[in-house]
Amino acid sequence: MQLIPTGEAEKPRNQFPPVYVGETLIQEDDIAREMQHHPAEEVAEAWHEAARSLVIRELLLQEANRLQLPEAMDEEDRIARVLEMELDVPELTEEDCERFYAANPARFRSPTLMAVSHILLAAAPDDVEERIRQEEVARQLLSSLVDGRAQFAALAKQYSACESRHQGGSLGQISKGQTVEEFERPVLRLQEGLNPELIESRYGWHIVRVDQRIDGEQLPYEHVKPQIRQYLSESVTRRAFRQCLQVLAAETGVQGVDLELPDSPLMQ
Repeated sequence: MQLIPTGEAEKPRNQFPPVYVGETLIQEDDIAREMQHHPAEEVAEAWHEAARSLVIRELLLQEANRLQLPEAMDEEDRIARVLEMELDVPELTEEDCERFYAANPARFRSPTLMAVSHILLAAAPDDVEERIRQEEVARQLLSSLVDGRAQFAALAKQYSACESRHQGGSLGQISKGQTVEEFERPVLRLQEGLNPELIESRYGWHIVRVDQRIDGEQLPYEHVKPQIRQYLSESVTRRAFRQCLQVLAAETGVQGVDLELPDSPLMQ
């Protein structure tokens, strides 16, 4: 078996199209170095993010030249100056913030708090036979709880695969974001008492009892106004940034990379 010397197993050259900003070629080696700052599951995705970041940087530096900003300035300062001069960011008003608050009431509630107990009948996600078997066991246990023939804590101690079995199945107090989504989503909708339906998650089947539920309350506008102003300010700045880049790209010409931007700033 022939071994490949170190360095020769890199991605083949010309695997991706050449990238130009106007007549300036973004070098492959520069894109390769930039990729370390854009981790992704696929090489192609990391390459595209890296190339796009360098294209944006080159667009802004070329605009700095067009504006005749001093070349002696640090590149980061030149870019910051271009953005300061070119970005058209609308001024936020109190009415903007109030409208956003009124249109998104669910975003401004204190979290619902719940004290939850469960019995986990565990089965691996890809073990179909075990999932079926454990579902049947879970249904039998749930039926005995509904009929009053068994006690929750006793069944949890005997059957549950979760460490909470040592506390009678109690998970303590939970709120949004503290458990896996497929468990959390249905549980947060439950009222107090034993849930008459099983809940399935990646871990198996859950028999769930809500011991206490404290619903979240609407937060007053004055309490969340700073958060709203910051969010809207970042949003309008991102929008202005995208519009600025679209204009520069149209004027200068960009080849080899898609400049469609996500809803987050690419320049830090």
